[in-house]
Amino acid sequence: MIDFTSALYLGMRHAHWALPPWLRLTTGRPAALEEPPEANRLSQDIARLLRCERAILAPSTLHLFWDLFDVLASRRIAIYVDAGTYTIARWGIERANAKGIPVAEFPEHDPDSLEALLRRDRAGGRHPVVVTDGLCAETGRTAPLADYLALVRKNGGRLVIDDTQALGVLGGDPSDDAPYGHGGGGTPAWRGIEAPELITGSSLAKGFGAPLAVIAGAATVISNFESLGATRIHCSPPSLASIGAAQRALAINNREGDVLRARLAKLVRHFKAGLRRVGLSAQGGLFPIQTLKAIEGVEPEALHRRLLDLGIGALLHRSRSSRRPILSFLITAAHTRADIGRCIDALWQVCALRGVRREIDQPMSTQMLSIPA
Repeated sequence: MIDFTSALYLGMRHAHWALPPWLRLTTGRPAALEEPPEANRLSQDIARLLRCERAILAPSTLHLFWDLFDVLASRRIAIYVDAGTYTIARWGIERANAKGIPVAEFPEHDPDSLEALLRRDRAGGRHPVVVTDGLCAETGRTAPLADYLALVRKNGGRLVIDDTQALGVLGGDPSDDAPYGHGGGGTPAWRGIEAPELITGSSLAKGFGAPLAVIAGAATVISNFESLGATRIHCSPPSLASIGAAQRALAINNREGDVLRARLAKLVRHFKAGLRRVGLSAQGGLFPIQTLKAIEGVEPEALHRRLLDLGIGALLHRSRSSRRPILSFLITAAHTRADIGRCIDALWQVCALRGVRREIDQPMSTQMLSIPA
């Protein structure tokens, strides 16, 4: 079975024997009481990667966002949510809303609508906290961070980014030869943005393959989070195994991250070129989540089952906007061109058996594609 359901985009898997040894998984103390030295060193390394003054770890983005909006509410705030924001951040926002913090939503990646809301609410005297995903995984588009940042700066607010999808994949100074950029610092780095108003919360479980999260930003914000975050008192901190996996991930990223990102970009291009050869297409830009566009006469559920029969595992899920079933292929640097070829062949075969007319009548494996190896 060739698996296209894993979000380990850079192919980092961190077997137990590859990690630093540990005598215990946890200290038995909450993070608020004592951070292990390994956690402090990792936080400093991630802060440098994200070009932020300070960073601090959390077991997951759920813990992180559960606390963050509560901590920000020590000022008089109102929250403005980009409609494309992922569920986990929304759970933290819902908690703040239940405590009386006003919340408004605006259309995805629409700074004009956000500006209208801020203008409408200006007389209320609340500081705006704008929340967005750095990158929309369904479309591959990054958020207009510079526009959002200008608006919150003008109104004395903060911009909160969930950058889970982009961390490790996107980085600074993108170009035609390096479309994901360099370094893996995420969407702000890809957009060339650094600002004291910016707060970034991300899981390392996707691009870096380590099951823990990090919040990064201005030193004063992170210090407040450290002092006031309730989950740092009542929940266990990240395990030393997770910290070791993150340390290994950063070491790999420093050593060969740009090579992995270049390989990943070539594989995504190879996949998209293969789809074109058989008359199909996918949305997602060049991001490694490629969502197949509707095929006339073929239902996503039936296609998913048939692909499984042919040894191809794809992700059947629902569109965020319409809730209709869609089929996505998650490409990682651990895939090969042969894996991509088998996937395209399987798609061609299913369409041929269903009587769907395509542009060619032979599978990808017999075609020459001019994509660099």
